[in-house]
Amino acid sequence: MTHCPKVENGTLVQVIVAEQDVIDTGLFGHGWVQTSYNTHGGQHPDGRPLRKNYAGVGYAYDENRDAFIPPQPYASWALNEDTCLWESPVPYPTDVGTPENPKQYKWDEATTSWKLIEITGV
Repeated sequence: MTHCPKVENGTLVQVIVAEQDVIDTGLFGHGWVQTSYNTHGGQHPDGRPLRKNYAGVGYAYDENRDAFIPPQPYASWALNEDTCLWESPVPYPTDVGTPENPKQYKWDEATTSWKLIEITGV
């Protein structure tokens, strides 16, 4: 089975799963581009990445890069040209705490920094 997003004006509007020969018949019209749910950041477990990232509704398809690009989460984040994923201007903190006292962080666009989230009930 093949995962095929429908691309309209460079934006994904729908993803279907069908046999490749059915897609090739043109039964669903034009604008379908294959994607692989095992591809993320230009990597694939079997070494055969397809279009940088698995496509989702709202993603952009960049024909020049032949890549699916997720929506930009924050204005300050920049697109990594190799992975076609958005990266924060400040790396995610490496201090994740312990199993007994885990730490999670949330991006704060106003300060362009990661803020610790209070976790209760762990």
